[in-house]
Amino acid sequence: MLRQIPIPIAEKTELLHRFRDVCSRVASFCNSKSLKQGVCIHSQIIKLGIQDHLYLNNNLLSLYGKCFGLEHARQFFDEMPRRDVVSWTGILSAYVKEEKHEEALDIFDLMILSGPFPNAFTLSTVLRSCSALGEFSFGKRIHASSIKHGFESNQILGSALIGFYCKFNYSDEACKLFSYMDKGDTISWTTMISSSVQAGKWSQALRLYKDMIESDVSPNEFTFVKLLAASGSVSLNHRKLFHAHMIVLGVEMNLVVKTALFDMYSRYQMMEDAIKISKLTPEFDVLLWTAIISGLAQNFKFKEAVAAFQEMEISGILANKFTYLSMLVACTSILSLDLGRQIHSRVIKTGLEYDVPIGNALVDMYMKCSLTVEDGLRVFTGIESPNIISWTSLIAGFSEHGFQQDSFNSFMEMRAVGEQPNSFTLSIILRACSAIKSLNQTSQLHGFIIKTNADHDIIVGNALVDAYAGSGQVDDAWHVVRYMKQRDAITYTSLASRFNQMGRHELALNVMGHMFNDNVEIDGYSLACFFSASASLGRTETGKQLHCYSVKSGLSGCISVSNSLVDLYGKCGLLNDARRAFTEITKPDVVSWNGLISGLASNGYVSSALSAFDDMRLSGVKPNSVTFLSVLFTCSHGGLVDLGLQYFYSMREMHDVEPQLDHYVCLVDLLGRAGRLEEAMDALETMPFKPDALIYRTLLAACRVHKNMALGEQVARLGLELDPSDPAFYTQLANLYKNCGRSDLSKRLGC
Repeated sequence: MLRQIPIPIAEKTELLHRFRDVCSRVASFCNSKSLKQGVCIHSQIIKLGIQDHLYLNNNLLSLYGKCFGLEHARQFFDEMPRRDVVSWTGILSAYVKEEKHEEALDIFDLMILSGPFPNAFTLSTVLRSCSALGEFSFGKRIHASSIKHGFESNQILGSALIGFYCKFNYSDEACKLFSYMDKGDTISWTTMISSSVQAGKWSQALRLYKDMIESDVSPNEFTFVKLLAASGSVSLNHRKLFHAHMIVLGVEMNLVVKTALFDMYSRYQMMEDAIKISKLTPEFDVLLWTAIISGLAQNFKFKEAVAAFQEMEISGILANKFTYLSMLVACTSILSLDLGRQIHSRVIKTGLEYDVPIGNALVDMYMKCSLTVEDGLRVFTGIESPNIISWTSLIAGFSEHGFQQDSFNSFMEMRAVGEQPNSFTLSIILRACSAIKSLNQTSQLHGFIIKTNADHDIIVGNALVDAYAGSGQVDDAWHVVRYMKQRDAITYTSLASRFNQMGRHELALNVMGHMFNDNVEIDGYSLACFFSASASLGRTETGKQLHCYSVKSGLSGCISVSNSLVDLYGKCGLLNDARRAFTEITKPDVVSWNGLISGLASNGYVSSALSAFDDMRLSGVKPNSVTFLSVLFTCSHGGLVDLGLQYFYSMREMHDVEPQLDHYVCLVDLLGRAGRLEEAMDALETMPFKPDALIYRTLLAACRVHKNMALGEQVARLGLELDPSDPAFYTQLANLYKNCGRSDLSKRLGC
């Protein structure tokens, strides 16, 4: 057997010192790199009895906090045989990192009682908790303590104090502290710039950045992130200059910087540049993906936003609530219920279904995308504490689906639970009143608005004007306008639009004078209303004057104005002017084409109208229900029965446009004019709508022209059952009898 050779004490001590040195280096290295493997030396330290080595323990404490969380760090801290200021600062930092700020302040109090006096790092850490908890007095005591112990020149503590005072909007105090600092460091300059940005003092932020550069203090990535996040008067050129400075200074393109740059370029609709930025490095995280999805959605690139979401999922990065919010906005914008349901299922899987903003977005999505209100209502009832946005989305959803009474009931229920409506809620419920022309409920809401002083809000005032005007209460609408403290173009546009709908086009044109007297500028929408009134009245000269105004004011490029011009000249029979106005539209939409086709058709240019319809389809613009009304009218008045029938049956089959009652009126007119009265009657009887008086009058007129007394009497009887007081039926029936040589029957009707 081998005998164990005893190691001399001196040599054993030397080996222990060496091992302790190795452990210190390993612990320090692992701590700096946040490597979990570093804790493996802990058991060896205990075995060798060197667990009272303070430097080793402080490194292990920091390592436990970084890699294993607060609970393990606190357990290690409590077991430490000796602690110094570094130990206390380490455990404080762990609490602050986990946002346990109240416990952090308790630890600080315990530290003071235990003896070690805090250093500048300790005090700067405590200041973060003071800021988070709103403990201004506590923070001021920390400031006083730092002065008392000579830390006022410490750059790290100075930056923390500046940040603390900026958080509480004590900008003068922050500036004074900053001026005491010798030149300042990157952190202090960045803190000052950040506070200026948050306070909306853009010019001050730019001046600070300029001074920072002139002081030879290099900005870092956080400086630029703060500057890029500034909105308001900071121009795109300034932001591009920041980007250029980053390149010149060699600032690392990390994820934070990349996200800020992407967000900046997407905000200015420069999506190609934004996408290029995102691909400069291969690193992506959930914040960058969310910025990409949100930026694409906000720039109406919804398909690309969905593709980006799918790419993010494939890459293995989990979405957060902001990602889902952006995706739900995209689903709502493209009215994709299927996609919305898929996002909803992912929300449930990630346990976010009880999050209020997510719930609000889901209610909005279902109410706008679904044909029913059940899904939206189900999500709403699942929100534990619905806020004003939740209620407003529900009320708006009911109103948009035609359930105005449910809107009112939800409004009353919202008030009963103590949630006060905001201006948007009131404007939506007033819109519901306008939709059903409920003067009684409008008046009740008006009283509530006056009682709660909500009438000072221009959004509410405008909605009230629209509700009264929409109910035909012209005097009440003007009364609200007169008592509004502030009026804008929307106020008067609502009036003009409603007057046009009532057929009171003269009143609509009079609105212009009130706008001029009120120094409210005419915008594209109000101008379109005035064009419409001029067209309906046949006021060519007024229309031309408005045309001149649109050119002088720079509004002629507005699509709504251009479309109204086409409509005006078409209705006034000035087809050359209508065509010229149409050709000046850079990218005609369906309304532009409808105006041109209608103008040509109503003036008897049948071939030109149908040719324009073909040109419209060739240009890639999809016809809508209004387009087909004009086309069927053209075929009817041009005697093109078979072609008209082809267009009618192609609506659903080729163009995905569901025929409405107005289209069946045109169909009956088309067949009736051609003498195909039995076919017209069959179309009337088999259509999926309940007939109205107009469709019976249309067929009765055709019976009169073609002297079909038997069918005419049947149609007249059916029409009079719907509206016995309509004199048109009696007049047309009397004329039918005259045409058929039965003046005796005509005289009986007294016509």
